[in-house]
Amino acid sequence: MRLPALVKIIALVAAICSWEAHAMAADGLITIKSNFGPADTMQRLEAEVKAKGLTVFAHVDHAAGAAAVDMKLRPTDLLIFGNAKGGTPLMQQAQTAGIDLPLKALVWQDDQGATWLSYNDPAYLAGRHGIGEPGKAVVAALTGALHAIATKATMP
Repeated sequence: MRLPALVKIIALVAAICSWEAHAMAADGLITIKSNFGPADTMQRLEAEVKAKGLTVFAHVDHAAGAAAVDMKLRPTDLLIFGNAKGGTPLMQQAQTAGIDLPLKALVWQDDQGATWLSYNDPAYLAGRHGIGEPGKAVVAALTGALHAIATKATMP
């Protein structure tokens, strides 16, 4: 292997490692580190969801649920949101997509005190439900919207 190619590979690996310090993805789950605490991240997330014209269907505070039964859980807060114009075309192709819609985002705190925002990758969901070419534009739009929302919620 030539030296310039090796340098490019090392630079690429370094860039990926650097990016992974701020975001990670596994099995269709996209997780982004937040620069804010859990409450502020959730507040920013909900504000951005509403600013994009999406409907908030539910807010589930898992930590509060745990506290109600005398159990401890670090902040773990779920927002369920969406828009029928986005989800319906996907369900028209595969009604089973309804199990993953409306969209969801989870704000949670790890054992080190870092706050994270996680959501399902729309492309992964499309593959999971066998959504084909007609849904590609919808999936791309959802991907872009979720990325923009997550970025606004987690970055200064």
